[in-house]
Amino acid sequence: MKARLSLLKTIMLGSLAFSFSTNAEVKTPVLEAFAKHSQYLQIKISPDGKYLASTSRDDEGVVFLTVLDIEKQKVQSITRGRGKESVGSFNWLNDERLLLSMVREVGALEQPVPTGELLAMDADGSDNVVLTGYRSKSGDTRYSQVVDFLPDDPDAIVVFSVQGSTKEPFLDLYKMKVSNGRKASLGRMPLRMYKSTGDSLRIITNSKGEALAMTSSDPNENNQVTLMVRSSVNDDWQVAFQAESFDSFFNPLVFLADDKTLVGLSTIETDTDAVATYNIDTKKHTVLAAHEMVDVEPILHEVRGQVQEVIGAEYEYKDLSATYFSEVKNTDEQRILASLRQAFKGSVVSITSSTYDGSKMIVAVGGINQPTAYYLFNKNKKQLAKLTDTRPWLNDFDMPQSKVVTYKARDGQEISGILTLPVGVSKNLPLIMHPHGGPHGLKDTLTEMRSDAKVLAAHGYAVFQPNFRGSGGYGLEFLKAGFKSWGTLMIDDMTDGVNYLIEQGIVDQNRMCVYGASYGGYAALQSVIREPDLYKCTVGFVGVYDLALMKSAGDIPESQSGINYLNRVLPDGDSQSPVKNVDKIKVPVFIIQGEEDVRVPKEHAFALREELEKRNKPYEWMMKSGEAHGFYKEENNVERWTAMIEFFDKHTAK
Repeated sequence: MKARLSLLKTIMLGSLAFSFSTNAEVKTPVLEAFAKHSQYLQIKISPDGKYLASTSRDDEGVVFLTVLDIEKQKVQSITRGRGKESVGSFNWLNDERLLLSMVREVGALEQPVPTGELLAMDADGSDNVVLTGYRSKSGDTRYSQVVDFLPDDPDAIVVFSVQGSTKEPFLDLYKMKVSNGRKASLGRMPLRMYKSTGDSLRIITNSKGEALAMTSSDPNENNQVTLMVRSSVNDDWQVAFQAESFDSFFNPLVFLADDKTLVGLSTIETDTDAVATYNIDTKKHTVLAAHEMVDVEPILHEVRGQVQEVIGAEYEYKDLSATYFSEVKNTDEQRILASLRQAFKGSVVSITSSTYDGSKMIVAVGGINQPTAYYLFNKNKKQLAKLTDTRPWLNDFDMPQSKVVTYKARDGQEISGILTLPVGVSKNLPLIMHPHGGPHGLKDTLTEMRSDAKVLAAHGYAVFQPNFRGSGGYGLEFLKAGFKSWGTLMIDDMTDGVNYLIEQGIVDQNRMCVYGASYGGYAALQSVIREPDLYKCTVGFVGVYDLALMKSAGDIPESQSGINYLNRVLPDGDSQSPVKNVDKIKVPVFIIQGEEDVRVPKEHAFALREELEKRNKPYEWMMKSGEAHGFYKEENNVERWTAMIEFFDKHTAK
């Protein structure tokens, strides 16, 4: 098997290699390497272990699917969407057939938007059937999404459909044949799906594929979120929990094997997300694991796609940690995960798929300091063999290392962030303060490598990514503290982190700049407005610069839920709006924008440029056609990084 896997690696990777140098004068190879898209996004093994299916991104950022026969070492099929449509998620339905959902990409910094089309195909690409959407045989234009795969009925799935253009977007549930798209009604759901409420919509089925729990939010009730449950399909739906958005709630994930116990993330008894259960018959809510400072997530044991029990919890606080429960039935899964995490200490280790008999598993290993690699674990032989690296050209690069730092804000609140340092240097460094986008609910994490940070560190900069108040992962109080404080408290948290690094002697206070994207672009401008003497320059990438414009331009205010969100979180008045405070800026500004951005449209960039020009403030400009909220094209990211580094070098030179 090892020889075959070695050959598999050759087939899947080809011959891609780079020679790296971190010398200041050699920049382009580093930029090109980090701009290059990962070869593989997901890899899943078929239920019988015969095939591997993987998604990859082409030079235009479009995602396609490849199926490989492991035994024959042969590509079986390559499947693409129409035009710019990408393959979103995919799953094996049975030993020979797959289901694909299609998505539209809206920018490198945003989640893809599902088109509602579902496609089924055999591993060799034959018998390709469009199950839903206007291209299907039925011509049904309603949006559809998979609710459940049915391991005991591999020729069928459970889906919901909704007519998104109506004012009353009812959800209808169906059992659908994956061979031809024919469906049988399973009834209408009690809650509706409005535009932009997709993240809160969840339908949870039991082991029989019966929908017994559902959550959704209602924009007509200020984005109020509701969990409804029923004991059986013959019983009436009842409200289990109801809350305003960002308030205490139980978010269900799955049913356990008893078909009565929901596992979810809960803030009913805690401020941070706890792993908890809720029994739909007894109404009992039980916290299984919680952390005082950070959110936790469950570690689940599955058999044939069905969750059997919660075997532990994992969390990120200063490092990646996991705890395993003592009273569980399946200790084998615990031992396997614990052994894998010990073998890859400091990395994120997850089982992405397995054969139905559980003898073979696909294991993903990655994290902030290494690109993801995929392995095949043979449980019976206790063997682990590498399948592929997702970015093999980075393997020989002397990677700048990132770590968590914690500090106290001026009011005593503990704040954490990610600090990335150049290789071999740890003192008196030039700094790029790099706040994340979002801002609410997102965070910079040890689980994911950020190319921006690695590129800048490879060119001699310390890069600091603070998880200021308003960020996700640290509890409701921490999250909501940022509401309406985009340009005050949140900026102060960033500033306090920078001052901490100065006090530690890590950075040179006379050689510091700011760079951010989306909300981070807002923070980059607001930081040099609120702290006009702290930084030497600032870069805003697809940034929010006009708070009033947020309520009239872009895709967020197109929906009532988006308007509700903006009313909840945006600061009032002009005092925190960068375009209204340009006169306070003392340093050069670099504005970078995608012309097709619908999340933060180009009007923001033009408005900022106009105000800078009125006051004869120095600025640089980059506008790219064909790019949206973040850049996909490799050449555009190389050009962006090149211009940014030259800009930073010029303004932080000794």
